[in-house]
Amino acid sequence: MLSIFVTITIKPEFRERFIEASFGDATGSVKNEPGCFRFDVHEDESKPNIFYLYEVYTDQAAFEAHTKTPHYLQWRSTVHDWFDGEATVVRMNTVFPSEGGWKKQKPHLLNW
Repeated sequence: MLSIFVTITIKPEFRERFIEASFGDATGSVKNEPGCFRFDVHEDESKPNIFYLYEVYTDQAAFEAHTKTPHYLQWRSTVHDWFDGEATVVRMNTVFPSEGGWKKQKPHLLNW
């Protein structure tokens, strides 16, 4: 399983709108993408304009499919000018849960 950790700093005046837009991308990802097993949005506790996205995909192909979905394209076009600098991305392989564990958790993401 492929996971990514993205750090984004947002211009202060766009903070609330960024949260709203990111909610749409995150929910669209877990609800509409069979290869997306996690999409968390976090804000830094001491620096409220820094956000962290944690995403888990089956593989590179599932991540690439994510970047072509309507909810991602809408999110990207909406928030890109709100970035304060470039986003940083760390790519990782998941260790725990196992692939089977991720797949078992997926239905719970859809029932909130």
